[in-house]
Amino acid sequence: MRHGIGLVAFACGVTLALSARPAAATDCSGVISTCIDDDTLWPHAGPTHFVAVGSTETIAGGQLGFGLVSTYLSRPIVIKVKAPGAAGSDQYVVNEQANGTFLWAYGVTDRLELDLALPLTFAQGGTGLTPVTGGEGLQATAQRDIRFGFSYALLPQTRDRVASRQTPDGWGLLARFEMSAPTGDRSEFAGEATGVYVPSLAADYRLGRWFAGAEVGARLRPTTELLGARVGTQIVTALGVGVDLIPRELLSATLEGWALPTLAEQATEQSTIAGSYTSVPNGSHIVPAEWQLSARTSPLRGGDLSVQLGGGGAIPFGGDDVITRPLFRVTLGVRWAPQSKPVARAPAAHAEGSP
Repeated sequence: MRHGIGLVAFACGVTLALSARPAAATDCSGVISTCIDDDTLWPHAGPTHFVAVGSTETIAGGQLGFGLVSTYLSRPIVIKVKAPGAAGSDQYVVNEQANGTFLWAYGVTDRLELDLALPLTFAQGGTGLTPVTGGEGLQATAQRDIRFGFSYALLPQTRDRVASRQTPDGWGLLARFEMSAPTGDRSEFAGEATGVYVPSLAADYRLGRWFAGAEVGARLRPTTELLGARVGTQIVTALGVGVDLIPRELLSATLEGWALPTLAEQATEQSTIAGSYTSVPNGSHIVPAEWQLSARTSPLRGGDLSVQLGGGGAIPFGGDDVITRPLFRVTLGVRWAPQSKPVARAPAAHAEGSP
């Protein structure tokens, strides 16, 4: 019965998210496209100790978890607009942005977890493509591409921690597969031209108060271009370390970094006499990369509830003009991720002599 309710709730969430389509069609071809997701932070559903590094822990079988990871990022998309007789000027296409990702996870078994992520833009500002194409700037809010998939623990972490709040030492290994659906507002740099397929593998290790995690995978997608900056298939790499400052996970500190080497060759933008734009491949590649320092607390005895606050900035790989790499970022995440099975209630004892 519990499995049925959880699966129905999860299926309803996927159906509602998929039913929301972009309000208007957007041309994703050519050298001036807005069909680019400007936020490279794609948080995972379920339990986690980091912001971007995937965990090897999963929701317990028959349990439903949920959460919200909000982020503020500065200047993720900047373009240089050339002017006659001048070097040109930087235009902040997306200047500042506040996003939130609503997360759901359902434990089919203790090893298998279904995941759903619904990202939204709560507020944003920037010129959009007004300096290039004219028209209006960005809208204040936007719907982003939903993501869904599953996680399977190949080498599961022991769940003895739930009773004692002491996490045993050892390794964990998990395989994850996600995909996105093009439900976002593509004219707002909030959606992609097609779905994106994301296979990955996460591993972590704990030794006493210290723990570390790593994740490697790929985001498989067609190439989209904005004035020579090309975003296509990317390798996903993330690495983090942390320490429990107060026992029982009451306060932990983590430092992590993630990088997305882009396989698509970058190009040099050129304007023609007719005022149109072309681009010529230049042999370079970009690596959007960030670091983040966070504090995390799990105040309840079972460790199911966690709150995490962090901030960080860009890692200067590949020069200054790297699309989708923000100047800095602040994150706040709240999660409910039960990792223990529900405890069955013992039948009430009957008083002596009662029927």
